[in-house]
Amino acid sequence: MAQAQYTGTGRRKNSTARVFLVPGTGNITINKKPIEDYIPFPYLHEVIKQPLNITETLGTYDINVNVNGGGFTGQSGAIRHGIARALLTVDPDFRSPLKAAGLLTRDPRMKERKKPGLKKARKASQFSKR
Repeated sequence: MAQAQYTGTGRRKNSTARVFLVPGTGNITINKKPIEDYIPFPYLHEVIKQPLNITETLGTYDINVNVNGGGFTGQSGAIRHGIARALLTVDPDFRSPLKAAGLLTRDPRMKERKKPGLKKARKASQFSKR
């Protein structure tokens, strides 16, 4: 019999994560590497595990993630968003605690575009009166 698999897509900044939850022992694999090898910062591991802690499902699902774009922080936020969405497909009763924690809302903040005549979005050359 086929094993149950739950999916969710998460996005943050320029990162997109496809998350697959499979009943298991709690292993987290990101782009075919263990989480410790892929993301070097422990505080980002906690960010990724937030939805599991809130729903008290830490250690009950193996998580496989395909993520691309952005840096470590954006990818961690995208993975967190994807895990939260995948947990909704597991049990719709998880909606209220996840929504209260703000994990189902896609973070709309993006990098501001560069403006013509400036060096970056807001950085201009030094002003001189003469």
